[in-house]
Amino acid sequence: MKRLLDPILRHFVESGSLRVMWPDGTTTAYRGTKPGPQAGVHLKNTAAVRSLVFNPGLAFGEAYMNGLLEPLDCTLYDLLDLLMLNAMNPSGHVTEQLSAALRYVRRGWIQFNSASRSRQNVAHHYDLGNSLYALFLDKDWQYSCAYFRTGQETLDEAQEAKKHHIASKLKLDRPGLEVLDIGCGWGGMALTLAKDYGAVVTGITLSEEQLSFARQRAQDAGLEDRVRFELLDYRHLQRKFDRIVSVGMFEHVGVGHYKTFFETLRKSLKEDGIALLHSIGRSDEPGTTNPWMNKYIFPGGYSPALSEVFSAVQQTGLWVTDCEILRLHYARTIAIWRERFEAKRADAVAMYDERFARMFEFYLTAAELAFRVQGHMNFQLQLSPSISAVPYTRDYMVDAERAKTSSC
Repeated sequence: MKRLLDPILRHFVESGSLRVMWPDGTTTAYRGTKPGPQAGVHLKNTAAVRSLVFNPGLAFGEAYMNGLLEPLDCTLYDLLDLLMLNAMNPSGHVTEQLSAALRYVRRGWIQFNSASRSRQNVAHHYDLGNSLYALFLDKDWQYSCAYFRTGQETLDEAQEAKKHHIASKLKLDRPGLEVLDIGCGWGGMALTLAKDYGAVVTGITLSEEQLSFARQRAQDAGLEDRVRFELLDYRHLQRKFDRIVSVGMFEHVGVGHYKTFFETLRKSLKEDGIALLHSIGRSDEPGTTNPWMNKYIFPGGYSPALSEVFSAVQQTGLWVTDCEILRLHYARTIAIWRERFEAKRADAVAMYDERFARMFEFYLTAAELAFRVQGHMNFQLQLSPSISAVPYTRDYMVDAERAKTSSC
């Protein structure tokens, strides 16, 4: 198997250098012609080597989870930084390129997220147990990209800023506005909109764990009369709202359902209503989800190209009244999550096992680097059925955000 992987790596490593220790204890250095990171890897048996030849996108993460692959004289971050950077080269790993092409052909099925399948996909990740997420999330349980004005904010500060940044785009200019929160998570956004802006909020989720937790938070905060949470698929909505917000949920919709999603926004908004969609995206052309990430972390998940999103929006009669790209904000957010998880890693092992902890640290590391070296970003789209729902300029957003943050 070494003789098959060796020429692939010689072709693959164009930037930086990689040192490989093979199962027999020998080492080989692969040096690219461009500057880049330096890292090493120890492949512990022939099965690991074989899998990296034929299915590297899935096999690398699995080999790390199973202890058959270890970083050599470097960290996991160093190793993935080198590999994910080189994976962006046009030549790349030939079998992975073929696998990616096949995944693209099959992505309609891979992302066929019917209502029942969506429930299963959500449970796979979000019902792992609140104790796990307590290890690394902020005090408000925001499991999405934070907003760093300077990059020096604490996680709590940046997540609070994110909520107000989004609220400013919802134009919550009077109390009593009815707001729908699609994919409400543990309830932090809904509670903030009710408490700080006087909104009446309905949050919907497909996670049993999140639903129970969010309802308890509303009760503890004395906001049960202004916030309610429901276990409901967005496709089953039957009423209209003044405002709709969705943060970190669109990644689970699936490309074949984009038109349905935006049609649902359109029919669920009042004629002068405003929606704000916050999602992970990719800065390049349409692609596919890494097979390891699809199998172990987010089944049915996908970060879309903006061209795919705008194509769906334009079929539904919605105006895109504002668009903002957040580039490195999520990289910074995940870096903090990764550091916090590492500090509590022993707790994760006690809750689950060593293999799970390795899976989760691999996920956080790869996710951060997707934003640093592979073109991932976040976008925020403000949408409305009406051409005149928002003012001519964005000044109202800035004024509202500054007024709220200066008073906090």
